[in-house]
Amino acid sequence: MALKTQPDLADIHVVGIPRGLLYHRYGPLWETFFRELGREVIVSAETDRAVVEEGTARSVDECCLASKAYLGHVASLVGRCDAVFVPCYASCDPRAGFCTKFQAAPDLVANTFRDQGVRVLSCLVENVSKPKEVRRAFAEMAARLGASQVLFKRAWKAGVRALEDARRAKAAAQEETLRLLAEYRAVAEGDPTGATERPLAILLVAHPYIAHDEYLCGTIVEALESMGTTVLFADETNRARTYKASFGFTETLPWVINRELIGSILTLQDQVDGIVLVSAFPCGPDSMTDDTIMRYIQGTPILNLMIDAQSGTAGVETRIESFVDILRYHQRGGYVHG
Repeated sequence: MALKTQPDLADIHVVGIPRGLLYHRYGPLWETFFRELGREVIVSAETDRAVVEEGTARSVDECCLASKAYLGHVASLVGRCDAVFVPCYASCDPRAGFCTKFQAAPDLVANTFRDQGVRVLSCLVENVSKPKEVRRAFAEMAARLGASQVLFKRAWKAGVRALEDARRAKAAAQEETLRLLAEYRAVAEGDPTGATERPLAILLVAHPYIAHDEYLCGTIVEALESMGTTVLFADETNRARTYKASFGFTETLPWVINRELIGSILTLQDQVDGIVLVSAFPCGPDSMTDDTIMRYIQGTPILNLMIDAQSGTAGVETRIESFVDILRYHQRGGYVHG
C-alpha cells in the first residue's frame, strides 16, 4: 500500500550528516540511501579540537564527550546543507535498546540550534531489532522527501547492501588477523631457541563512535601499535555472534552496543593477550558495564581508560606503556602462580 505521507521535505536537496554517534554504526546505510534518492550528501569532517570545543560550549556539563563532539559536528554543517540528518533511535526492545541520547538527539539538535535556523531531517526507528520497523521509518521519511515507492525500494536495498558489505568486510578482516596471529604464535612457540617473540594482541573495547574517531581514541590506538601490538576492535566482530554470546554474561542488559562489545570479549578472550576498555566520560551505560566486566572477566589482563575533553595524552600513553610492559613480562614467564 502506498504511503499517504505528504512530501513536505521535497525541497531538501543537500543533506548534512554529522560524523559522530551512530554514524559510525550506520554511516554506509545513511549515505548510500540519500544518494540513491538523488540527494547530495555532506558528511562533516573528522573530529578535531575545534569541533569538541564548539560542541562543549553548546552542551551542559553532564553530557558525555561523544555527545559534545556530536553537537560540534552539527555546528560545522550549519549553512552548508538544507537539513541535518538526525535520526531518532528509540529503545523499545528491552534487550536491544540504545542510550536515551539517541532518542532525544533530534529535539536536542533542534533546540540547541534553533536561533540559527537549522532544519532537522529525522525519522523514528522504534525498534532496531525489527528490520520491518526500521524499513518503515525510512520509507516514511523518503515519502516526505517526495520519493516514489520504486525509488525508495531501490535506495533502501542499496543502503542495506552497503551496510552489510561494510560489516562483512570488517569481520572478515578481523578473522584474517586472528588467523595470522595464530600462525605467528605457533612459530614462536615452536622455536626451541626462544628467540622468536610471540606477538601480542590487544582487544580494544569501546563504542564505535569512540573507537573509530581519530581525535578521541587515535592516541590510544597509536600508542598500542607503536609498542608492537596488534589491535583488534571489539565492534568489528560478527554482531549476530556477539549479541548471542552476551547472554552468557547477562540476560537483562538493555543496551545493544554494550551487549555486542561484551559478546566480543567473551568470543575473543582466549585469542588475545589483553583488553583495553575505553569509555567517554561520563557515559552512563559504560559506567555500569565496564565495572562489571572488570569483575567478571578472569584470566585476561584489562586496562580501563576514561577519556574526557580535559585529558592530556601523556598520562594515557604512560598507562598503556606500563600495561604492555606487564603483558610482555607475563608472556616471558615473569609471573608464576602456584
